[in-house]
Amino acid sequence: MGRLLQITGLVVGLAGLVLQLCITVPASMEAGRGFVGSLVFYFSFFTILTNIGAVLVHASLLSSTGYAWFPAFAGPRMRAGVAVAITLVLIVYATVLAQLWQPQGLFLLCDVLLHYVTPVLFVLWWLVAGADGSTRWRDISWWMIYPIAYLAYALLRAPIAGEVPYPFLDVSKHGATSVAVSALAITGLFLMLCIVAVLVDHGVTRIRAERVRPR
Repeated sequence: MGRLLQITGLVVGLAGLVLQLCITVPASMEAGRGFVGSLVFYFSFFTILTNIGAVLVHASLLSSTGYAWFPAFAGPRMRAGVAVAITLVLIVYATVLAQLWQPQGLFLLCDVLLHYVTPVLFVLWWLVAGADGSTRWRDISWWMIYPIAYLAYALLRAPIAGEVPYPFLDVSKHGATSVAVSALAITGLFLMLCIVAVLVDHGVTRIRAERVRPR
């Protein structure tokens, strides 16, 4: 089951990322950005970066011999951290962003793949095969670096590029206070998910151990 979820997550994730790139860059260039600017725009989304992380985790563990293709993404800390981040992708999109626009055609397909399908596949895989009970509370401090660094990047880039990847980060439109509240809320949600991840990691491992324990 774990292997099937891993391969499915890898294939779906790659397909979604490549398709999103192929439709985003031309549309972005039509909107007035250059090719390089369009690539930067594509890679400026938390969703894209997190899905790339999920794909790299799946790919790093693809070898049946246990060899890690991408060692940095093969460890339990990274697996759990990506599970937290991609869960955030699903929650924020489903509760906030999905209400703000109505994508059509291939854009809708990419939205479904990258915001719903890949998060569900990755979290299911992590619960079935990726969690091993080795996460520690101190790992949360490492996981928190990602959203904080991303928020810093998005906010610092905004006045330079004249755009933000997500509407709730638009200081010029909503004001600094509103953006600060949104940023704190999302960071707080990420922290809560980190706590849940550590608890679930140890809980799932205990359940597995009880199932294989001789009666």
